[in-house]
Amino acid sequence: MMAERDVKSNENTAISLNDLLKVIAPDPSGRKLPPVEQWSPERSADIDMEIRADGSWWHEGGRINRKKLVKLFSTILRKDEDGSHWLVTPYEKVVVHVEDTPFIATRVDRAGEAGEDQKLAFVTNVGDVVIAGADNPLRIETDPETLEPSPYLLVRGRLEAKLARPVFYELAGMAVTSPEDEGRLGVWSDGVFFDIGPAED
Repeated sequence: MMAERDVKSNENTAISLNDLLKVIAPDPSGRKLPPVEQWSPERSADIDMEIRADGSWWHEGGRINRKKLVKLFSTILRKDEDGSHWLVTPYEKVVVHVEDTPFIATRVDRAGEAGEDQKLAFVTNVGDVVIAGADNPLRIETDPETLEPSPYLLVRGRLEAKLARPVFYELAGMAVTSPEDEGRLGVWSDGVFFDIGPAED
């Protein structure tokens, strides 16, 4: 059992993990996400919540193993312009320390004929299904020292998922030559071409 303790917010009120659970009211249909981008609560706190690089969630040093609980928390997660992550309710927000990205893309499926008209649907570790496209772009960051690529997909708002290595390998297997540069490779999804790296010599 994960230990819990109350901490003081900037309004001198105690917020605990249980308090958060009490105010999260999931949509009965399971389809509609809470409008966290519209909420601006004044109360905030740090209760030692963390999302590690492998997508696992932790509280006060203990891993949260209940998948339903992690999925529930993920629905009220928000990333602000300054890069900070929060669990947000209409009444309060709790900072979440994110090591890399909050989500991991664990699967990719291709729909339609290969080429410009295909759609690439990604599934995250918390069950989100995202079709890469203009509103949900893919991007690649390359380590300047190791030249190791790190692929990311925008899920919603400013929240991203990092593609698991097997998913990126599968994506690379779908790569075609860029329509603008024969020296680059990429993939099409929902009418958008996403560059994923240089073509091999």
